[in-house]
Amino acid sequence: MTETINISQSVAILVDGNNIERSLESEYRNSSMMINFDVLIPRLLKGRGLNRLIYFREGKNISSKLAERLHSNYFGSVRPCHKSADIPLSINATQLASKVDSIIILSGDSDYVELVRHLKSEGVRVEICAVESTTAAVLLEEADYFQPITKEDCFSLPQTQPKKRLRR
Repeated sequence: MTETINISQSVAILVDGNNIERSLESEYRNSSMMINFDVLIPRLLKGRGLNRLIYFREGKNISSKLAERLHSNYFGSVRPCHKSADIPLSINATQLASKVDSIIILSGDSDYVELVRHLKSEGVRVEICAVESTTAAVLLEEADYFQPITKEDCFSLPQTQPKKRLRR
């Protein structure tokens, strides 16, 4: 007779939006490829509790639909960044380290290696979720676990055609 094991871990998911968007575009040669969070998040959590979901993105073109969906489905937030997401994501990760058991970083950027080492030294389990072909090998070596983003975790936004100008 096997007993059911109850895993009660608290997880924060921190997304480097620009890195993931560039990786998806590179992998699938499609600039409208986006993560389907409704598929990916349950797969990442595997029954664990979601403490925070923060999507960091550089620039002003941040989809209000994405922000609304992350908030309504996961109480998540979108944080605009002045330049890259590296510093804001790292600061938030270190602030959350004492509040969660695991942090999942959605990025394959080697800039996060020192953050991963620091979080692990604080006793936090660190998982990386990214497009495998664009993920730095050194980041994979440092992380406790790697979860690849696959085509099944994504969808493609409909392409909009430029409006034709009427000639008079």
